[in-house]
Amino acid sequence: MKIVPVKDKKSKQEFLNVVESIYQNDKNWIRPLDNDIEKVFDVNSNPFFKHGQCTRWILKDNNNKTIGRVAAFINEKKAHNYEVPTGGMGFFECINNKEAALLLFDTAKNWLQEKGMKAMEGPINFGENDTFWGLLVEGFTPPSYGMNYHLPYYQQFFVDYGFITAYEQLTNHINLTIPFPARFTKIANWVAAKPDYSFEHFKKANAEKYINDLMEIYNDGWQDFENFVPIKKETLTESFKQMEVIMDENLIWFAYANGEPAAFVVIIPDANQMIRGLNGKLGLLEKLKFAYKRWIGVKRMRAIVMGTKTKFQKLGLESALFIKLGEYVLPKNQYVELELSWVGDFNEKMIAIHEATGATFGKRHLTMRKGF
Repeated sequence: MKIVPVKDKKSKQEFLNVVESIYQNDKNWIRPLDNDIEKVFDVNSNPFFKHGQCTRWILKDNNNKTIGRVAAFINEKKAHNYEVPTGGMGFFECINNKEAALLLFDTAKNWLQEKGMKAMEGPINFGENDTFWGLLVEGFTPPSYGMNYHLPYYQQFFVDYGFITAYEQLTNHINLTIPFPARFTKIANWVAAKPDYSFEHFKKANAEKYINDLMEIYNDGWQDFENFVPIKKETLTESFKQMEVIMDENLIWFAYANGEPAAFVVIIPDANQMIRGLNGKLGLLEKLKFAYKRWIGVKRMRAIVMGTKTKFQKLGLESALFIKLGEYVLPKNQYVELELSWVGDFNEKMIAIHEATGATFGKRHLTMRKGF
């Protein structure tokens, strides 16, 4: 076996295509769009390159067949917030061969060590944690857009290499064909009716305002979490730009308290139901297929992120946002499931909100850590 750095068009394509043989017998797997992965490694598309660096490799066997891949990266804004300097590894894929897997891990580790890192977390993304983040260990059902999907044998590779679980990422599902619990609905309606509160859904025509509001809420509400790094406007702007092709303005809601941005929830239709079968490509034919599937409608939504300013937490604003969402979604009789992905096991407040909605367990991912 030999490690090959991804440097040219051929190796980039091999990095993308290796998943085809690995997942060929898994009916639940949905191949991510090649463009979405390539944007992560594009200096001009990924704003994280302004304060970080990354590289990637493929692994070939003795017959020159690509049998695995891995990437490593350093986010300078976050790397030194840990007890020891910590980098990241991700986009790991490998055949069921322990020797191959450990060689890929070693390759990422060695590169990070050369850059001064003392540990690595993975599998994570060189970007925000709403996409390509965590190792799937439970809930091997079709993934929603942006969520990592892995084969069950991957977990043992990570354990054998010495990775330990840093935290669990829980994904829960809301069945939209049944009503919210009565207590949740009662409280939510009571909150929504308060005269001090107002609610608005996202409008593309006024996108900059809502992006600013989201940034203000997020950076306030999440600031007390360990290793928190404030989100930048350029990162949010790029995220909304990428979402635009599938975005439904009526699925992104904001709550205001006397005009002050207080809480938000960002939900998108599950694009994976549109890209399934496109083989990662988005040429003319694939775009036509995508447009048709979007026109007939998908059945699942994914809640990407929620946030509430610290001083407005525990006041029920999140539940009111779900009620406002339901006023639009339920009469459509289109969506049958809302995926809440993901919440860290350290986030007790958000877990409590999930439970209050009547959400049930869907998936478990692990963010794992390896000290050198």
